[in-house]
Amino acid sequence: MAGSPTARRRRLSIELKKLREKSGHTCAQVGDALDWSGSKVNRMETGSGRIQPSDIDALCRFYSTSDELREFLKSLARQAKTRGWWQVHGAGVPEWFNIYIGLEQDASVLRQYQSELLPGLMQTEEYARELHTTGAHMSAEDIDRAVRVRLERQSMLTRPDAPDAWFIMNEGAVRNIIGDRALMRGQLERVLESAELPTVTLQVLPFDSGTYPVTGSFTMLGFPAPEDPDLVYRDGITDAVYLEGEHHVREYSRAFDGLRAAALSPQRSARLIKSVVKEYAG
Repeated sequence: MAGSPTARRRRLSIELKKLREKSGHTCAQVGDALDWSGSKVNRMETGSGRIQPSDIDALCRFYSTSDELREFLKSLARQAKTRGWWQVHGAGVPEWFNIYIGLEQDASVLRQYQSELLPGLMQTEEYARELHTTGAHMSAEDIDRAVRVRLERQSMLTRPDAPDAWFIMNEGAVRNIIGDRALMRGQLERVLESAELPTVTLQVLPFDSGTYPVTGSFTMLGFPAPEDPDLVYRDGITDAVYLEGEHHVREYSRAFDGLRAAALSPQRSARLIKSVVKEYAG
């Protein structure tokens, strides 16, 4: 079973939806039977509402589940209430990104395309701080918290159970100077170090790659348990979108395969980054 509270909450929602669909009932019908609203049942199945163990008892009686399944679901509900390490940093990490971090921490497969910035899991403290400081309406304390979380997230790439991570970045992200040339030199050296990790693959999509099948950054996460479906994550300035349907995952997988085909090989990508490092050293 996935380890973070976010992943447990997601697994619980998935299991509850499967039980209802197997029973052949709608959310409204289940709600009527239990003197709840249909929207409460829907919130439970989408992970947008807090689920109490007593709610699990009521649902399991209605669905006539086994005692073992009921206790498993109640355990998920209790554990989903705990706080992840990244949630102690308050306003430094917005709620919509808290959800992503929890899922990211449990992923066994990570596929990411970055169109403008270098991957957060490879950023130096200086680069991350510059991003959070420029144009941000955050206090100095919240910026410190946000940067700390970003750096702590990076430990997942060096864990014994590190995910199979594949990063593709647009050449513009490599050449876009964040801060100054000295900062970028150190940042790109960090990228090259990260690319040497045994579970990391890195490619650069060059300026002359022609057309390619995406219009912005995205991340795909896969999980070790077959009951936890893959998802696609895209974020913006104030919110994020999580896409879980088979159609979405299939189309983004095809897009990522297209990016891999258009991008430079990992070896040529490293040579390009090294050439830019030399430029910044001049």
